[in-house]
Amino acid sequence: MNYREALEYIHGTKKFGSKLGLHNISELLELLGNPQNDLKFIHVAGTNGKGSTSSFIANILIEGGYKVGLFTSPYLEVFNERMRINNQDISDDSLAKVTLAVKEKVDEMLNKGMAHPTEFEIVTAIAMQYYKEEKADFVVLEVGLGGRYDSTNVIKNSIASVITTISMDHTDILGDTLGKIAYEKAGIIKDNGFAICYPQDKEAEDVILEVAKEKNAKLTFVPTENLEVIETTEFGSKFNFEYKNTKMSDLEIGLIGTHQAQNAATALTAVLALRDEGYLSISDDAIRRGLKQTKWSGRLEVLRRNPTFLIDGAHNIQGIQALKKTVNSIFKYDKLILGVAILSDKDVDHMIEELVPIADKIVVTEANIFRAMKAEDLAAKIEKYNNNIIIESNIEKAVQKTFEIANENDLIVFSGSLYLIGDVRTVVNKMN
Repeated sequence: MNYREALEYIHGTKKFGSKLGLHNISELLELLGNPQNDLKFIHVAGTNGKGSTSSFIANILIEGGYKVGLFTSPYLEVFNERMRINNQDISDDSLAKVTLAVKEKVDEMLNKGMAHPTEFEIVTAIAMQYYKEEKADFVVLEVGLGGRYDSTNVIKNSIASVITTISMDHTDILGDTLGKIAYEKAGIIKDNGFAICYPQDKEAEDVILEVAKEKNAKLTFVPTENLEVIETTEFGSKFNFEYKNTKMSDLEIGLIGTHQAQNAATALTAVLALRDEGYLSISDDAIRRGLKQTKWSGRLEVLRRNPTFLIDGAHNIQGIQALKKTVNSIFKYDKLILGVAILSDKDVDHMIEELVPIADKIVVTEANIFRAMKAEDLAAKIEKYNNNIIIESNIEKAVQKTFEIANENDLIVFSGSLYLIGDVRTVVNKMN
């Protein structure tokens, strides 16, 4: 099996759908010899900030001298991004080799009359096998969807379960209240485990407290009262933070927005708490370097200047509000040109109600995924708030159109879906 054949095999399993549950992934990993049992995990769930928080944690550990696996989803430009060790994507050859090993075990399952694993289950199994073979010291494991029945929750133990901010998203799967969604996210907390949680709305927080109590887990909340953001610009933020007896001043991150300082504080709390618990040996200087060197593509990422071209993967109301706040408070521009595409199963009406009014001109396009809302349908909704609209369903042409109508002092923003901005990022980077 070569790299192309590996990708064809992985993506060819999309037809088996997406279903929550741990039976299939448990059987598959059992046939592989349960590679996950030989790994140490920091498991990260939440609605927003999972990827950024995971990246902060991974980079801090790397600076501490550890060999660190990072598992995230979805990818922006190439599939290999989903599995990294010390910020290096899995190689084409390694992906092909491990995928073949996993496929052989899937074939065994089918011969036994078992159900075919889903794409995400197969990807999870590939990652577990890869990290074991590479002897990763730690794996920072981002949940795909929810937590309790997500394939990543096949792990029996973690050294920490980290929960970022929780808001309404995937309500058709996870539940229609914050409490129900929080219950699914809190499913990653292990019996007698250790959990770190960003402060939540009371409804969500009460559920997380109850789950932690039931599982006899030690729960630590991020002390947001000890987070002092000193400066935030379009190049990043500087802040002070205090956790118990550790005070750190003038910490710098290159990720844009005050919400990224909050994600950094979540990562800091996790690392400092694990250090206090004796799981990590890491210096304050390594922590400082790890924060500063963290990059996370597609999240308030500036790709070009003059005009400023910004992409952001906001795809729910909380993410859109963070984007809006950042644009309004940090960026200076003559006019704002918005490129937008949203998936049809998202809270489309509220997302455009928040974002569209701040734009001067709007280019409506479509993400390259079957769940994408048609550009014409999205434009019809946007017209209620702003009728200065151009419809261009082709992403590359939509990007070109924004450059055509922008002056050098303008701000171009593409947002609405992670599936959109990966393609936009590829297009813009090819133009450089």
